[in-house]
Amino acid sequence: MINTFVGNLGHLMAIVAFVTAIITAISYYFYIKAPLSEKASWRNFSRTVFYIHAVACVAVAVSLFEIIYNHRFEYFYAFSHSSKALPVHYMISSFWEGQEGAFILWFFWNVVLGLVLIHTNKFWEGPVMVVFSLVQAFLVSMILGVVIGDLKIGSSPFMLLRDVSEAPIFQINPDFVPEDGTGLNPLLQNIWMVIHPPTLFLGYASTLVPFAFLMGGLAMKKYAEWVRPALPWAIFSAMVLGMGIIMGAYWAYVTLNFGGYWNWDPVENAVYVPWLVMVASIHTMITYKKSSTALKTSIVLVISSFVLVLYATFLVRSGVLGDSSVHSFTDLGLSGQLLIYMLFFLVVAVVLAVKEWKHIPSSEKEASVYSREFWIFIGATTLGLMAFQVIIPTSIPVYNAIVESFGGISNMAPPADQVGFYTKFQLWFAVALALLTGIGQFFWWNKMDKKDLKNSLVTPYVISLVVAAAIITLGKVYDINYMVVVLAGAFTVIANATILIKLLKKRTFKLTGGSLAHIGLGMILIGVMFSSGYSDTISINMSGMTYKKDWEDDLNKENVLLWINKPLQMKDYEVIYRGRHKKVAGVPDYVKADKLEPTDGLNKAIALKDIEARGKIFYSRGDTVNIVLEENSYFKVEYYQEDELKFTLYPMSQPNPSMGLISSPDSKRYLTRDLYTHVSAINDYEDPEWKEDQFENAGPGDQFFINDFVTYFEGAEVVNELEDVELQEGDIAVRANLTIMDYDVEKKLSPIFLIRGNQVGKIPSVDNDLGIKVEIENILPEENKFVFKYNTYQKDYVVMKASVKPMINVLWVGTIIMLIGFTVAIYRRYDEFQKMRNKGLE
Repeated sequence: MINTFVGNLGHLMAIVAFVTAIITAISYYFYIKAPLSEKASWRNFSRTVFYIHAVACVAVAVSLFEIIYNHRFEYFYAFSHSSKALPVHYMISSFWEGQEGAFILWFFWNVVLGLVLIHTNKFWEGPVMVVFSLVQAFLVSMILGVVIGDLKIGSSPFMLLRDVSEAPIFQINPDFVPEDGTGLNPLLQNIWMVIHPPTLFLGYASTLVPFAFLMGGLAMKKYAEWVRPALPWAIFSAMVLGMGIIMGAYWAYVTLNFGGYWNWDPVENAVYVPWLVMVASIHTMITYKKSSTALKTSIVLVISSFVLVLYATFLVRSGVLGDSSVHSFTDLGLSGQLLIYMLFFLVVAVVLAVKEWKHIPSSEKEASVYSREFWIFIGATTLGLMAFQVIIPTSIPVYNAIVESFGGISNMAPPADQVGFYTKFQLWFAVALALLTGIGQFFWWNKMDKKDLKNSLVTPYVISLVVAAAIITLGKVYDINYMVVVLAGAFTVIANATILIKLLKKRTFKLTGGSLAHIGLGMILIGVMFSSGYSDTISINMSGMTYKKDWEDDLNKENVLLWINKPLQMKDYEVIYRGRHKKVAGVPDYVKADKLEPTDGLNKAIALKDIEARGKIFYSRGDTVNIVLEENSYFKVEYYQEDELKFTLYPMSQPNPSMGLISSPDSKRYLTRDLYTHVSAINDYEDPEWKEDQFENAGPGDQFFINDFVTYFEGAEVVNELEDVELQEGDIAVRANLTIMDYDVEKKLSPIFLIRGNQVGKIPSVDNDLGIKVEIENILPEENKFVFKYNTYQKDYVVMKASVKPMINVLWVGTIIMLIGFTVAIYRRYDEFQKMRNKGLE
């Protein structure tokens, strides 16, 4: 039964949200222009309309999630992005997997920020909310799904599948509803994909706040006053956007199998660039508050950061990066709409800034080399150059599309080696930035001349040299380039720590935000250098075997073949693969796959044996259990040193019909390194190709070989009960007990020979790990022997890569310290804004 109500409600609420956004913008404009006697009524009306807009936006989000949560696969969005197999937290991920859901998430955050601004600002409420509401109107228009003649405005997530699909079934039965959806992209089936996108889109949304204050300031002729209320929001935006970037990097590290956390993918770049520009704008805005310089630079940077977010959206969602990025979306016909969105605010911002440019105050005083203004300007310039170096090559597909749209031909291609190309520039920019933060902090807190600078820097410089020398020696850093990186990172940590200690002695913790953020930067630099530059692959293929013909030479060289239960030496470790496992709901450990028999039920299996973990039986034999995403298998890999088990890892892998083998790594974490392991290829024993039948005559106590495995025939017994067969009166059931030795593991196989009247039944015993099926072909009583028939197929194996990531935790800890620094700075700047607002100097 098709439920059209919830879709119609969601679509109606989208239209209401769009209309109320426009009305809010208009009413707030009249609020600004209204005489004092009418302002209160205009403000109340504007707020009321915005509240209605907020309710409508929330209703849109709730409607879409209701469709996903209740598996309403009659809707195209639910069918395309969800399935019945998904647990609730992955249903949340499927909400924003599609473009429409992402836009809903974005304007939801805008609503939250708008409500906060309404209740925390007095003077700025009107001008800021005009800009906010206009942006909301554009965002909501992306999901309107309204067609006027040949004009399509937005793509609605509330379209029915029958209205989108041309499948013949809908001509036969228009009310047909699929049994299940196509599911969530396996790469997004990770807890970080539940929290990373909301964080990133909050970062996107928050870039609007300083931009709105700036536009309001220019329109109201408050050329400098906008800086105070905008500054804490700019820091908040940089913090949240940076947090989103780090979460994305960590997701890549724990989910993707390229062995790192940053691949300079165009979509990664599209987020990184506006963050750099926002950070630069923070520094110039702080400079203006201190010395009345860099106001015009701040205006340019704030406009640029917001427009670059819109440009990033265009890059990712217009389909222009389809051939150059694995992250980009396909074009839903919104590319023109996205372009209008970006150009509208770009043109409005530029026109307004140019119009008021000559009225914007600026300092004519030339900045001294020994002034904080000079060093902050150099730092902001470095950040700008970093952004410029990334965005230009990333935009090559856009350039090609522009040329082709005018009838030309452009064959420019993005860098083939993205990692090498961007890293060689960004690394040295980061070194320069680290050195600047170390020196700049001394200028920030002290008036300096040449002599004072020398005296102040001597101690941190000497300590940095000692620390860097220790790191270089202990870390065996022999590359001169990496030595410079270590020295720069150590210097920025030590120099900023010196300032931090002085501030803490004065008990002025709220002033420590900059020092903490810069200490984090130095640690990130050292962590990136070690974890990327000195990543050591320990899974070296010594066999000369080519695993796959279509693999590059490096892949074949850096992967090893692990047969189940067979030890393999891998540098300092002896590694043993112990078979594939599953996650079972309610069981704290992984469960061996051969203890579970799949059923026709979704994510359901029957326990073939008692399921025990940590000394407790969670399920008994015959119980029905719930598997967590049954398509995922976890491959147990044990690491030994000197015959002692050190740790066990469970890298995940999933054969996907459309995407091939999807693998997620597992890591053993130490304080100074991670051992990172992922599966590159697996044996498919779901549909095995059995070899020809072979026969062996054996009596109790005899030993023979099955597929090179030593097999002992322990003996036979008559049994009165069988697990899966009901015995009748007169039936004779004989069970043979075989023990197969596979290195240090004993495997028990028990084929059954059943005699019922003049008929014979044979129940084979199968071991999927060893690829063996044995049955009793005949019993020869006169010879006291059994005739065993056995078939074999490929023994279970994995092809696996393992590498050591040194000092990776220095990177993660550095990011946390940087975010703490941003948080402290937000508190300080918002506290300043509150105090001035309470004095009527908002």
